[in-house]
Amino acid sequence: MQMMSRFPWAVSRSVRAAALALACTAGGLVAGCASLAPPAPVTSAVGASVEHYRGRFSVRYEQNGETRNTYGNFDWQQNGDDATVQLLNPLGQTQAIVRENPRLASLELPGKAPLSGPRLEDVMHDALGFALPVGGLRYWLRMQGAPGSQANIERDPVTQRPTQLKQDGWTIDYQAFFDGAPLRVKRIDLSRDLGGSPLAVRLVIDE
Repeated sequence: MQMMSRFPWAVSRSVRAAALALACTAGGLVAGCASLAPPAPVTSAVGASVEHYRGRFSVRYEQNGETRNTYGNFDWQQNGDDATVQLLNPLGQTQAIVRENPRLASLELPGKAPLSGPRLEDVMHDALGFALPVGGLRYWLRMQGAPGSQANIERDPVTQRPTQLKQDGWTIDYQAFFDGAPLRVKRIDLSRDLGGSPLAVRLVIDE
């Protein structure tokens, strides 16, 4: 995605501090910049598959007619149908924790009671101004469509690696993969334009 081709992963300490100050005032991501306690490690239930992703994220979205950007680190833990996503600011402080399962979704912000609802994207959008498609991402990170709706997947004709997936109004571009087997995605770009409100997300997985 051209508008996110230059991503500020490496910043000086002063710029990191400035970014943290901006994060405290923009986008609704934090309240008072108080830190949240990190979520407890996932304990695997018998027969459940456990997945763990750590990396960096960038989000570009529109709020009140203005383009906004936020970025930081993430820690994604998934045990069967239960997913917990921890968002951290550039200094490594936990700023939001997202929890989702087939029955309920919740969002925890510093200094506030957990917000919950049947649709996580609605909860996140109301609180943060943008929403990560956690429900779909759990499948898209595996390079497969989510159940319940039509997904179109394009593959490289030579390697047969997926290059793009479209589902539920989202376009997912697979930009890089880890070396070796089994095939694992290293970087994906997601985009959606819903009702004239563009949203672009980049995830770079470190491990």
